[in-house]
Amino acid sequence: MRVNNHRDDEARPIVVEGLVNRFGDFAVHEGLDLTVNRGEILGVVGGSGSGKSVLMRSIIGLQQPAAGKIDVLGKTLTDADPDTQFGVRSRWGVMFQGGALFSTLTVGENVEVPLRKFYPDLDPTLRREIARYKVILSGLPDSAVAKYPSELSGGMKKRAGLARALALDPELLFLDEPTAGLDPIGAAKFDRLTRELKETLGLTVFLITHDLDTLYEICDRVAVIAEKKIIAVGTIPELIDTGHPWIEEYFNGPRGRAAQASHLRAAE
Repeated sequence: MRVNNHRDDEARPIVVEGLVNRFGDFAVHEGLDLTVNRGEILGVVGGSGSGKSVLMRSIIGLQQPAAGKIDVLGKTLTDADPDTQFGVRSRWGVMFQGGALFSTLTVGENVEVPLRKFYPDLDPTLRREIARYKVILSGLPDSAVAKYPSELSGGMKKRAGLARALALDPELLFLDEPTAGLDPIGAAKFDRLTRELKETLGLTVFLITHDLDTLYEICDRVAVIAEKKIIAVGTIPELIDTGHPWIEEYFNGPRGRAAQASHLRAAE
């Protein structure tokens, strides 16, 4: 397991300043700023097409911004050399929407992929044992290690994707719509698992979601993307107090009121 010796400049593991993303003449982000604090679960919300996934892809280096600066774990990644980027990427894990598993590999082999990439000389027996441990850590039974993605339910695929994201003992965990498509019971279990892993492993979690129950149950703060930038960051009560029309409609609409009522009942 990695031992995290945090420096002062890593107290804010993600800092985005002046981010600009464009696709042709269409601007997705214009001057977007965001800071993620160590040890928090930050929920990221916004309307369809607001650029939630583009923001995450920019942070993890899959989208080259037109302008701006991105610091991750004390390193500036925009225009960084390959060695710097490689070193930082070994310290985060990513679970893409739907799990994004390799269909021709078993669950265990999927989890081994990042281990093979970052630790090519690792003993194969140890690599398989680490993969098995991560599968169990994600809440799957030991028998899932030898299964192929086609043999898994939707919820199991997400947990397998989570196991792969945890393969390198990351400090940062990126989750893209982790509960999308799950039934309410499955979504609630995944939320609890995320909170438990955050607390047990000392993770910082960047979580894109539209699930209001997830926002109320496990997110320490929520960042709202609208108007091509982050318009507000804070707890849900703090966001509602801003009076912004989109935030008001999102959290005080029928679904938002239902999620809030359910959260209050659970807290009683």
